[in-house]
Amino acid sequence: MKQIQTTLTVTAPHRGLYEITKEITSWLSAQEMQTGLLSVFCRHTSASLTIQENADPDVGRDLEDALDALAPESPPESSSLYRHTAEGPDDMPAHIKGMLTGVNLSIPVTEGRLALGTWQGVYLIENRSRPRPREIVLHLVG
Repeated sequence: MKQIQTTLTVTAPHRGLYEITKEITSWLSAQEMQTGLLSVFCRHTSASLTIQENADPDVGRDLEDALDALAPESPPESSSLYRHTAEGPDDMPAHIKGMLTGVNLSIPVTEGRLALGTWQGVYLIENRSRPRPREIVLHLVG
């Protein structure tokens, strides 16, 4: 059994879903492992990961809207909805969205490729408004 690990750094320009499938598959193809399991882990509490449809960009925008409805920022003219506002009005909503969507994925590797469905892609969900570097740990076992 072989294990390989690396860390990708991704900086999203603003809040939203950003497909990182190409970065992951590029690293995976260099490993020359035919069968295994890839663990993808986001090392942050205000960003997260998901596997979603990558054919229609409206899916990502609709998912963003749904997350914003579940964990809205406090309107500036009102009192805060949250106690934790240390880093601004998007701070606590980002933590809630991260908890709802999760920070880790497990993806089988078959014939040296991610065993994703036809319309599936791996996404970093940036839940904060300001861009910041995000570390994504890839751990391959096979």
